[in-house]
Amino acid sequence: MTVTASALTAAPAARRRVSMIITGGTVVTMDAQRRVIESGAVAIDGTTIVGVETADAIARNFVARDTVRADGAVVMPGLINTHGHAAMVMYRGLADDLALMEWLQKYIFPAEGKTVSPELVRVGTRLAALEMIQSGTTLYTDMYYFEDEVAKATKQAGMRGVLGQSVIGFPVADAKTPADALARADRFMEAYRNDPLIVATVAPHSMYTLDAASLQATRDLARKYGVPLLTHLAETETEVKDSQAAHQMSPAAYFESLGFWDTHAVAAHFVHISDEDIALLRKHEVGLSHNPESNMKLASGAAPLAKCLKAGLAVGLGTDGAASNNDLDMFEAMRQAAFLHKLVDRDPTVASAETVLEMATIGGARALGMADKLGSLEPGKLADVIVVSMQSARQTPLYHPISHLVYVTRGDDVRTTIVNGRVLMRDRRMLTLDPAVVLREARAMAKAVKAAVDGVAAQAQSSVAR
Repeated sequence: MTVTASALTAAPAARRRVSMIITGGTVVTMDAQRRVIESGAVAIDGTTIVGVETADAIARNFVARDTVRADGAVVMPGLINTHGHAAMVMYRGLADDLALMEWLQKYIFPAEGKTVSPELVRVGTRLAALEMIQSGTTLYTDMYYFEDEVAKATKQAGMRGVLGQSVIGFPVADAKTPADALARADRFMEAYRNDPLIVATVAPHSMYTLDAASLQATRDLARKYGVPLLTHLAETETEVKDSQAAHQMSPAAYFESLGFWDTHAVAAHFVHISDEDIALLRKHEVGLSHNPESNMKLASGAAPLAKCLKAGLAVGLGTDGAASNNDLDMFEAMRQAAFLHKLVDRDPTVASAETVLEMATIGGARALGMADKLGSLEPGKLADVIVVSMQSARQTPLYHPISHLVYVTRGDDVRTTIVNGRVLMRDRRMLTLDPAVVLREARAMAKAVKAAVDGVAAQAQSSVAR
């Protein structure tokens, strides 16, 4: 082959100019091939990932206005928390070591009745957002009151949220009736239609706190806006027994009898579901959110995770609210999910590191119906990326990055958090929230909460004594 002088002196192809390159780390893509790229890089242009390859290949093809160094770190998709109640961080640690119904009915519902306000929700959501950004969550799913305040705080923090206005069958702070809550949800969903960060939706609390007509109305509203419907499902044995007594069917079957599953839904907990329920949920393509920490802490039980995954259900991972967990660290949720199911199934191969990491990333995106946009590092997907340090003594030596992410890593190992191409935290420095202000506001709010909850606790103890 003859090589001409002109060929030898030809200029290299022009590199594409992009907004950001993250380079130098091990890239865990979670793409269809589950590529792990040593000394890899991710190129981002605006809100979108445009390249995921080796660092050398990215350097040959792209030049960036901003370069994020990831030496000694893992670069991975942002974590997706598929179930929680963000503002309930304000009740963290107030009522522990109780079963779910006692915890809810004697402490949490009364405490919320005395303290929930737009201001508490704003302050609590900002605190939750700070905790989630610092521990690598880029998208979270929420069910609570005054959800418009949740959305404002979420956008201010720069996070992505699937936010459900709660509908419940008794008077609460933002709605006296389910009809009031539905009207509030409709306004909320209209206000955030097509928002780049917020998916506004509706969240019927459960089958045991709402009548049939209200449940069907929430389904219709979710269908109207084409958004995922959020609810709790079969969290306790009591819920299942009560459903059998009242309706002669399981909670999942009762929902089906109402046509509740006739729109895309995401059901949290699913602890006490049967094989028939699993088949029913698969038929309706219901997304599931597994919440191992709160299920263990409240002694609700262990969901049949292996059966659900084998059946092909889309299963994500959630922390639940910090009042029943008591943190929002998705790395801890991964670790506990893996350990729990190895124990209850007596099988060390169940809930492998790879499986659990999928649940926290691409699996969560599938459960929410967003896998075409999020959950993996691939060209064309939205740029939700985290950089996780692997430099501590606890993480040394490093043989298998995915194993370390699930079994070793903690939320405070996250170095940098990026959502929609925007850096929210860089080298542990927050850029969208002022931690000192957020913590000061939360501590001030906590004084009012504690005073109210102390009164609730005193009433509960007096009732027990009588």
